[in-house]
This record gives sequence, C-alpha cells and structure tokens, in this order.
Amino acid sequence: MKKILYTILLTLGTLSFSSCTDYINVDKYFYDQVSLDSAFSKRVYVEGWLSSAYGVMDRIGEYREPFRWASDDLYHPDMQEYVEGNYSADHQISDDNRNESRLWKYYEGIRKASTFVENVDRCPELTMDEKTDMKGQARFLRAYCYWALMRVYGPVPLIPTEGLDVNLSYEDLSLPREHFDVLVDFIDKELSETARSLPTKRTVNNLGRPTRGAALGLRARVLLYAASPLYNGNTDLFNVKDCYGKQLVSQTYDEAKWAKAAAAAKDVIDLATASGLYELYVIPPRATVLPSQRPPHNDLYSDKNYPEGWANVDPLLSYKSIFDGTILGSKNPELIFTRTKEGTGHINDWAYQATPKTLKGNNRLAVTQKQVDAYAMNDGRSITEAQAAGDYQKEGFTTQAYATTNPFLPAKVSLMYNNREPRFYASIGYNGSLWEASSASEPEFRDFQVFYYRGLNDGKQGFKEDCPLTGVTLKKFYNQEDSRTEGGYLVAKTEMTIRYGEMLLIYAEALNELSDGQVYHLATYTGGDVAIQRNVDEMRYAIKRIRMRAGVPDYTDATYNNRNDFRVKLKRERQIELLGENSMRYFDLRRWKDAMIEENQLLQGCNINISDDEKRIADFYKPTIITSVHKVFEQRMYLWPFPTYELKRNVNLTQNPGW
Repeated sequence: MKKILYTILLTLGTLSFSSCTDYINVDKYFYDQVSLDSAFSKRVYVEGWLSSAYGVMDRIGEYREPFRWASDDLYHPDMQEYVEGNYSADHQISDDNRNESRLWKYYEGIRKASTFVENVDRCPELTMDEKTDMKGQARFLRAYCYWALMRVYGPVPLIPTEGLDVNLSYEDLSLPREHFDVLVDFIDKELSETARSLPTKRTVNNLGRPTRGAALGLRARVLLYAASPLYNGNTDLFNVKDCYGKQLVSQTYDEAKWAKAAAAAKDVIDLATASGLYELYVIPPRATVLPSQRPPHNDLYSDKNYPEGWANVDPLLSYKSIFDGTILGSKNPELIFTRTKEGTGHINDWAYQATPKTLKGNNRLAVTQKQVDAYAMNDGRSITEAQAAGDYQKEGFTTQAYATTNPFLPAKVSLMYNNREPRFYASIGYNGSLWEASSASEPEFRDFQVFYYRGLNDGKQGFKEDCPLTGVTLKKFYNQEDSRTEGGYLVAKTEMTIRYGEMLLIYAEALNELSDGQVYHLATYTGGDVAIQRNVDEMRYAIKRIRMRAGVPDYTDATYNNRNDFRVKLKRERQIELLGENSMRYFDLRRWKDAMIEENQLLQGCNINISDDEKRIADFYKPTIITSVHKVFEQRMYLWPFPTYELKRNVNLTQNPGW
C-alpha cells in the first residue's frame, strides 16, 4: 500500500510522519496496531473512527474556548487575560503543560474526517446507504472544524482531501494559508453536497449526528460571516498574506455575498416549511398565569395566535425552556444540531459558574451592565425611550413579591429591573432574584433569594471577589430544579449548537444589506433557482417570529424600510436572543467590525462594594466601572495569532498582522 499522509495530528506544519498504524494506536479504538486496510474492514472499527472525529468537536466546542466569556455581554475572571489583551503567539490556551493551542486541535478533526471519507468505502459490512450517510457526517464535521479555525485565525491552510504523499519534501508538506474566499467556497460546496446525502431527521439515539438541516444551517452561518464587513472588502486586512505575498482577504466589496447568505438561510427556512421539522418553540400560557404576567395589551398582537401575535404564547417559558432542559432536545422543533452528551456538560458548567456560592456554585460568571440595558421594556420600548416618558425607574424597590405592579419580581428588588421584556427574566440573575433549587433536600436552600451586597455570602467578602463582579449573573441555562447542594440534582440540558431562531436572524440580516431593486438569481442546494432581493415581507416573516415568541411588538414599517435603522435593531436583537450561545456576540462584534468601539468600552456593572445597609443599598445599583479589569481591543485582535510552535513547524505558514 502506498503510504499516504493522513495524520496532521495536533499540528499542521510538520504533518507528522507517523505511520497509519500509529494513528490507529493513538485513537485507542483498536487493541492492536493494524493497517489502514484493516482499520476499515469491520463495522466496529469504522464506527469507532467516526466517533473519534466527533470527539474533537465535543472537547473544544464554543462553550469551552477562551473567548466564551470575553466579550461585552458576559465576563468571567478566568478570561481576564483575554479581555485585557494579554495573549500572544507564545501564550495560547491549552489542555496541557506544553502550552499548545487547543484551538489548533481542530486540524485533528479535519485529519480524522478526511481519512474516514477516503477509506470508508473499503468496509464490506456497511450498506451503500450507511456509507453515504457516514461520509456526509464526516464531511460536515470537517467543514465545521474549518469554520471553527477560520473564524478565529482568518485564512488558514486547506488540506488536500485525499491526503499528502509522505515522499514529498519537508517544504512541500508545509502548506501555505489559503484565500478566505476559497475556504468559504470549499465549505459551501461541501455542505451543499453533504445536505443532499444526509437524512432530514435522526432517531432519538442519534440526536447528535448532523442532518440535512444541520449542514444547511452551518452553511448559512459561514456565508453570513463571509458577507460581513470583516471579510467583504475589508482594506484593514490588506496585509494578511501568504508566504508568497498573495493577499488572502478580498479588498473589493461584493454585495452578492449577502445574497448568498440569504439564499442559504432560505434553504433552511424552505426545508422547515416543506418538512414541518423546524419552527420556534412556543408553549401556551398556563391557566394560573395572571393578566399582569402577560405582555401589555397591544391591538395588533394580543388577540392573535403565533406567529401573527402572542395570544397563545407564554414568552418567558417558551424562550427559557429551550435552554434549561425543560424540553428534551428530541422534542424541540427549534433544535437543528447539538453536541448531545458533551454539550450537556458544557451547559451545566455554565450554570455552575453562575450558580450562587450558597447553592454550591462557583458564583463568578457576570453579565455586564451593557447587556442588562440592552433588554427592552415589556412594551418593546428601549429603556432610554421609557425613561424619557417617565416609565423607567432607576430608584426604589419592590415591597411585595410578584405584585400586580411588579409581576416578575420578588420583594426588595430594584425597580430598574421591573417591567422588562420576558427574555430578560428568562436570562438574567439580577440582585435579589429567586433561585428555586427545588431538588434540594434541605428546605433552607429552596426558593433562595440571592443578593450580592458586600459582606453577604454570595457577595464580595473583604478583598475576595468570589462573586459576579457586576452584581448580575446569567440564569439562561439554569433550571428551577437545579441544585448543587446535598441531595439535589441537575436537569440534563440540550446544547443548541445550531437552532432555527439563528437562521431567521441570518435571513433578515442578509436581506437587509441588499440594494433596493437588485435581484440575484442563485442556486439552491438542490440546484434549483431562487431569486433573492431585499424584501420587507420576507424580512418581517423572519423577525416577526422572533419578536412574537418574545412577547414584544414587531418593528415598525419605518424600521423595515430604513436599512440603517433595521441594522441597528437587528444587532440588538441578536445580542439579546443569542446571549451566551456559541460565542455569538464575540464573533458578531468582529464580523461587523464593531469590536474596536464596543470592546474598548469600560466594563461596568453594579457597585459590589456596597453593603446591605438600608441607607446605602441604592448606591449598589449606580453604574460602576470595574476597575480591576482593564479592557483592551486593538486592530490586530480581529484575528488571533498563530501559535509560535506552529510557525516553526510549518515554514510556509505566515503570522497574522501585528503579532
């Protein structure tokens, strides 16, 4: 058998000269060292190899990567060095003492997937349909790994899918970076073809395997990123070049890229419409819901059912239930792709980081004041608009729990959190919020109201800051049954790697960027023709569903007809709807080229140095700069530095500018 190099292992540069038998042994799916032919001779070996490829995504998914809490919406002290810009080509987050970048391990997934695609046909124990499905899964995983690398490093090397001949010279085995658009085209083609080979639905036991919708959803996400300002005619990246001096980022703006992103999202929407598989998850109001707990009456929406209104929707529970484990992933029509077991672990870790110390949590994940202020009032107005009308109160506290005037707040809570939109209460753990912890065996831990005043168990104690530095935490992934105290348990949750709500937001955003009257004829993933243009009715179709589920009024006609106004509101909609999901905010600010402004703003929150003295507690809520955190964002930080050890191994790999 001619030796072919399939093993990139954890590096790209040297392209390890390990034999195929070494690869088999390393993956621990085989008890003996065997040839590549033997490795694909039995079903059990083939299934083991594919499972190993999935493992890469599980171990290094977005919920574990260094930027997960390093944007302007969430903050965790473990991310301080990244928020402050204290990372470099020599200093990368890693899994071991070698300081090797965990992010770079996505190439391990690419290597495993490519090897699988090239060899699975050898297995005589698989049917043709099984081989086709498995190939589709591997190609999806490979595309996801490339996407994960590109969004961090920008243009990266593209590995030949058939492998490389080990008889080539060292320099020939060292691959240069590829043009960003070439990488996008590769992923676009891969996922289009893969979508046609994957099933539309999986059984419960195979929920974590990609479907047609998953391939199309990832494709839409990648094409949106490629259409955005960071890579669409961005002259700031003129000096991102390969080892031959070739520019790797297009310097010319191309509006058609937005049309491609819109068409890709429409493929998902059309699939959802035709199959009935995908829709936003909504549940009706319970019989015990009080009128004061419903959205304020609106003549256009209160008496109409979803998606034309919210009459049959409980906005708070509909939104929160898709993240906190209330609904099983297999029953959730919004779920398109998930990491299943590992994803559950990641989400429960997030919940642990936010859970108060009293309830045996880590108590350090913070939500910024900027994020708190982004949420609208319950009638859809911004807090600025409400304050101008005298309807937003910054002073005073609730005196009675869940009264008509404060239907979602316990007693002793600041009125600045009153009458906010339902997604606020589904996501934010404000000072004085209730943590039900209903599975706790000790009654003192159930229905526990948590305060972060200085000196209290969950607040700052002395100089120790074992608390949310902003005085606000995240409750989006917390289930009211969750308890980490003795006798308690955690509800299993489904990590939303790709969900339908994101597809609707992609569709609306991409359509908005098209010139009025310009029509683009593009191919669907099946090869059909679709006409794409800026169409207010289509944009409304997508956004209205998001807004109705959230229990807030749709945008006005004036907003839909004003490209700039719609863009501003769309950005805020993503900030709220996608909070804490897949590092969305981190990458949104970069693809929009907004990070230079948004992430150079000072980190602010409540004043956690204020005790619960009644004479002083009002000062706790005054916006306060977190002086222990010095946020920094520079132009070079739009792209991460390639690890120094990779540059040494790959003589043709060029560093990103500024590093």
